[in-house]
Amino acid sequence: MEEILKKKPIASFNDLEVYRNAYELSITVMTQIVPKLPESEKYDLKDQLSRSCKSVPRLIAEGYAKKHQRQGFQKYLDDAMGECNELVVSLSHCRDIYSQYINKELCVKLIDVYDKTGRQLYNLSEAWNNFKLKGRRIT
Repeated sequence: MEEILKKKPIASFNDLEVYRNAYELSITVMTQIVPKLPESEKYDLKDQLSRSCKSVPRLIAEGYAKKHQRQGFQKYLDDAMGECNELVVSLSHCRDIYSQYINKELCVKLIDVYDKTGRQLYNLSEAWNNFKLKGRRIT
């Protein structure tokens, strides 16, 4: 039981659950939502969804590479949270405007998971900030 409770050390961005979840979400959006939108949305909603869903895992990965910089990781986590919020809005548009093309239940599920992902990113950001603060000497 104690083995199960021990957390694996984070040696790479791939070890972050939030990264793995965001990556899987991006695959779902790119394969099950974007292709089903009408061509009239090619330069608007399709483009926005494509860019935003791929940005979240990319920002986490890039930020992790800059974790040694003061506020480096923090900035990228904040940007990833912003992209999650954009995805919630864009997927809400898909659900409410294009339900004849898109699985409405899938949109609802994705909206919920992106909302949770944003909260995970916030919690990671807070934990990282606390970790960085504990590592400094106060004189």
